[in-house]
Amino acid sequence: MSAAYATFGLAPAMRAGGVLANGVFQVHRDFVDFIVDGRPLLFQLSDLDAVSPLASDVPPAIFTAQVRSLLLEADAPLPGGRYVIYGCPDCADLACGAVTAAIARDGDDYIWQDFAWQTDEQADLELNGYHGIGPFRFQGDEYRAALGSLLREAAEAPRRRVLLVGARVALLARLAAALRTIGVGADITDDVDGVPADELRAYGAVAFGRAVGEEQRARIRRAFTDAGVDVTYVDGLAPIVPLLVAQIEHALDRSPLDRRRLTRLVAADGEAGVEVTSPCRVQLTAYRLDRLYRTHTHEVFDGVLEPGRHRIPLDAKAVKGEAFVVARTSGSVLVEPMAR
Repeated sequence: MSAAYATFGLAPAMRAGGVLANGVFQVHRDFVDFIVDGRPLLFQLSDLDAVSPLASDVPPAIFTAQVRSLLLEADAPLPGGRYVIYGCPDCADLACGAVTAAIARDGDDYIWQDFAWQTDEQADLELNGYHGIGPFRFQGDEYRAALGSLLREAAEAPRRRVLLVGARVALLARLAAALRTIGVGADITDDVDGVPADELRAYGAVAFGRAVGEEQRARIRRAFTDAGVDVTYVDGLAPIVPLLVAQIEHALDRSPLDRRRLTRLVAADGEAGVEVTSPCRVQLTAYRLDRLYRTHTHEVFDGVLEPGRHRIPLDAKAVKGEAFVVARTSGSVLVEPMAR
């Protein structure tokens, strides 16, 4: 292949939802990201909290229209042959800001160029252009095959539903309500015997509370195995709703491991070890239970980290006793208990 070409592909991605330390709910979004030269294009846009137009929760007709638009089978939605590449994860309103690019054909090739941040109908390339990104020239066959696969194959939709199993019904009810608020369905049960396989296939994860015994866990695992349903199992670390939400968000992450921004978290000896693969904002939150099982929340770090491994000191008060650390970027979340 000529050096003038970039490779084009697609991969599952996620905008991580959650209950933030300030009490704000952040909506969970699954989408398909653009992979350029083997790397998510979104990673080249620093710490942008955005999703592509190829989101799993848009109606099928709109999803199909978005794919056909990128194939240039429909008129450009913005002047100058410009298309939205990434938009607001909460409302998709151009007024909130979007990354756009001009997409055109050159013979059989497709070219993405003149990337810009845009908040109205006209893009100001001089003021708001991403001058270090693109242009990208994609071979037509590769480009059409990747996008066309989304139309030809009725890919299995992400299973954004969680089964909650535990002894503390009030806690499970609060957890289910929090998950529903961020766009993740949740049901509460203590047994799945007799549940049809089609119903079990609706779940992407099963979360066990700390009081659930091994016999009950094994029975539920066996039911999913017998139904041929592959789910992720979550062992709840503590009866803290934001912490459990973070654990479940991690379990629902379908993005390939080698294409995530946040790849490592360790918490020990009064510090957190974090590894990221591209420049991004990282938020660290510590949760701890005191002797009366009251929850204490501490925001211990919020800043942009460069690619690589980082050691971040933690306030001793924040991780005293039984404590847990949550690391979050816009696209992923990791959780670790504080080792002693």
